[in-house]
Amino acid sequence: MTLPTGLRRALTFWRRSIQARVVVSTLLLSAIVISAVGWLLLQQTRDGLLRHRVDIVVGEVEAEVADTRDRLSRAPGNEVNASQQRADLIDPIIEGGESRGYGVVLGGPEGSPADLADGGAQRTSGLEIESVPGSLERHFDGVNRSTAWTYTEIVRTLPDGSTEREPGIVVGSQVRLPADAQTYTIYFLFPLTEEEETLGLVTRALLTAAGLLLVLVAGITWLVTRQVVTPVRMARRVAERLAAGRLQERLLVTGEDDLARLASSFNQMASNLQRQIRQLEELSWVQRRFVSDVSHELRTPLTTVRMAGDVLHDARRDFDPVTARAAELLQAELDRFETLLVDLLEISRFDAGAAVLDVDDINLLDVAHRVVDFARPLADQRGVLVVVEQPDKPVRAQADARRVERILRNLVTNAIDHAFPDDTDRPIVVRMAADEHAAAVTVRDRGVGLAPGESAMVFNRFWRSDPARARSSGGTGLGLAISLEDAHLHGGWLQAWGRPREGAQFRLTLPRRVGTPLRHSPLPLAPVDAGAPAPEAPDELPAEADAGREPRQGVTS
Repeated sequence: MTLPTGLRRALTFWRRSIQARVVVSTLLLSAIVISAVGWLLLQQTRDGLLRHRVDIVVGEVEAEVADTRDRLSRAPGNEVNASQQRADLIDPIIEGGESRGYGVVLGGPEGSPADLADGGAQRTSGLEIESVPGSLERHFDGVNRSTAWTYTEIVRTLPDGSTEREPGIVVGSQVRLPADAQTYTIYFLFPLTEEEETLGLVTRALLTAAGLLLVLVAGITWLVTRQVVTPVRMARRVAERLAAGRLQERLLVTGEDDLARLASSFNQMASNLQRQIRQLEELSWVQRRFVSDVSHELRTPLTTVRMAGDVLHDARRDFDPVTARAAELLQAELDRFETLLVDLLEISRFDAGAAVLDVDDINLLDVAHRVVDFARPLADQRGVLVVVEQPDKPVRAQADARRVERILRNLVTNAIDHAFPDDTDRPIVVRMAADEHAAAVTVRDRGVGLAPGESAMVFNRFWRSDPARARSSGGTGLGLAISLEDAHLHGGWLQAWGRPREGAQFRLTLPRRVGTPLRHSPLPLAPVDAGAPAPEAPDELPAEADAGREPRQGVTS
């Protein structure tokens, strides 16, 4: 699934910015702490307001009930009309409640089947009976019950017929009516409007303070991280310039703190690296110049020695056996010495950056057949079979035919050198394939193979996996190094895979058109017949594929 461009950029910024991660992480932690503290403060404020309100309303109810009982106790003795006495009981309470903002409900006599839901209860105008919770009613289902309270939702019917609901506290208390000797329950319903407003005000104040505190924390965190991250970013930019070859770049040192001392140490390190790199460059230049001069200077005496050696080699039949053998050895070593000089001159051209391509549209199958025909005498001498697999379609590329042929010749002769002698059951196989963007050739042998880590060293100059092993082809030790440079000159890859006693496989990948960057290879590097897990796609390579790979420039393989 492809992410939107904005989200992808945001994720990239998040991964790369330490400052953003520190600021956001600090804000999240601060928000969690502030939220927890704010919630705790709100809970404590709410509980305190409610406790205070409960104490007030319970005291007010007890005072009202005490006044009512005192008033009933002073009633005339001949007052026997229970209805009139009940009206004298509740009407003053209802009128006082309306003036002081609370509602009153008078329940029927306890012990009788009547209850509040029967509709006979007296109450403040507009107040609904459902405002009294059933749990409180059940508490007063009897006589001589103590005063009790609970939270409730007060429901009122407005003059326009709509219903209004608000939180409140209901307090119940019992009064005995002398006229009929019955016990009645009076419910006082007090709204919590003022407490709600106070709690809302406190909540808004806490939210405002939390927002300002988060902004302050974000600002402080951003400022602190900026003071730390800015020098680090400057050091990164200078390090990138140093890596790009601008060795004169240095950090600006201000102050005497730890960051300033770090910048001074960084500058000192850069100066030491610059001095050592220049020394190495001078030494490398001297070495390359020495190799080039020696190679050129040796050609003249080598030509003279070659002429004398040819004369001795042609006349070896007239010599005694020891002298004839010496003439043959001289001729063989002269051939090897001449090949070494040619390779050294080629390496010096690569080192000097003087190597160029003679590009043409070539058929890699024809090149592979020429190489195999050239190497067949050596393969027959070793008792090894070399096979070229016919591709499904033509494998063509724009390349230098001479250099590509030299690469394949080095790979095939190297495979013959490291194959087991007289092993015709496991031939050396040359495969090739191409797609729209790349062409590839693999050379697979089943010889001694490569130990772990050797696939990264096999392209080093004069490196040999087994120094005691004889070279059947008389190689110079520079063949694979030259082949790697030839592959890089094309913008291609030359990579190696191997396992001990399971053989090795080398893969050459070239772009179909010169200048086109490589992004994958049409052939896998790890051979399936060696028991290695086949990659899911040609460009998903195992760890051994890094051998011979160019430095990454936005291209993966």
